[in-house]
Amino acid sequence: MAPQREWLEKDYYKVLGVSKDASQDEIKRAYRKLARVNHPDANPDDPEAERRFKDIGEAHSVLGDEQKREEYDEIRRLGAAGFGGVGGGGGFPGGFGGAADADLGDLLGHLFSNASGGTAGGGFGPMGGGSRMRRPARGPDLHADVHLTFEDALAGVRTTLRITGDGPCDTCGGSGAAPGTSPRRCDVCEGRGQVAVDQGPFSFAQPCGRCGGRGQLIDSPCTTCSGDGRVVKPRQLTVKIPAGVRDGAVIRAGGRGGPGAAGGPPGDVLVTVHVEPHPLFGRKGDDVTLEVPIPLSEAALGTKLTVPTPHDGTRTIRIPAGTGHGRTFRIRGEGAPKARGGNGDLLISTRLQVPSKLSREERKLFEQLSELEDASARDAALFGSAS
Repeated sequence: MAPQREWLEKDYYKVLGVSKDASQDEIKRAYRKLARVNHPDANPDDPEAERRFKDIGEAHSVLGDEQKREEYDEIRRLGAAGFGGVGGGGGFPGGFGGAADADLGDLLGHLFSNASGGTAGGGFGPMGGGSRMRRPARGPDLHADVHLTFEDALAGVRTTLRITGDGPCDTCGGSGAAPGTSPRRCDVCEGRGQVAVDQGPFSFAQPCGRCGGRGQLIDSPCTTCSGDGRVVKPRQLTVKIPAGVRDGAVIRAGGRGGPGAAGGPPGDVLVTVHVEPHPLFGRKGDDVTLEVPIPLSEAALGTKLTVPTPHDGTRTIRIPAGTGHGRTFRIRGEGAPKARGGNGDLLISTRLQVPSKLSREERKLFEQLSELEDASARDAALFGSAS
């Protein structure tokens, strides 16, 4: 874990209420006690409980790890000895406290290189190899939604979306400079975006005040984007939705998102798929489901049944005599396309149709059937055999 700026600002021993020479067992016991007492669930009316609980967790994550604890102690010692104290609001002398965005890893990244056979002073000379050009940053991801019919989700489609987000300025082509001009290298940091600040025997890097850490200067900013090189604008995006996509799936359009900074790559566009329900079919993984109502006579006597398939076809299945409610029949290969090839199955379940109204003739037939039916098996199952 890289040294953190918070290590200079927070006394984790004080947070846990232990001494600096406390054992690991003492640290663990203190953490468990404080975490239990300060847990937000145990303090619903205390708005500060969550902050205390977080601080306790941070303290334990550092002091409870022997290697992190050693690094923490060394950084605190160096801070107290040569950087004007720790924990105060002034930060480092010479203005480090004003460089809130400075990367503490640049300053202390090589501090513990002795552990791997290096020298503790490596990297701490003037710029010490720590001066770098402004780091390329990946652009932000953008989000969009697409609504598909059940059939389009199974077949896959190519669709055009309209998204709004950061994009390269059309006027300057993303350079930030007015048309006909170009950015020039900063003459203070020589294009690095950072400058060295000496603090006694040490030096560290901070963003260049001349160019703001960009490494370049724009004498004639583009009037459209004010020199930023990016503008928020709507644009159209064509994406391919794969066959068999499920409701709620997220399709990633790589490199189509917001532009990166300092030459960094663009982000992605994350497209969330919403599939409209179908009046007949449903989904169960890669299988498509279909519920078929059948009358009592067909369930008892058996029949041949022609059913639609999700791929604009029909198939005929045999319903055997004595089929009960909820029985499932499988037609292989008639389901949704699978990611690795092939298709799932079509699962057909039966739903017995009980008439809500009977004609006079139907009632007469059911009464005759009732006289023939033997209810003794049902009674035996419910109440047991008569003694």
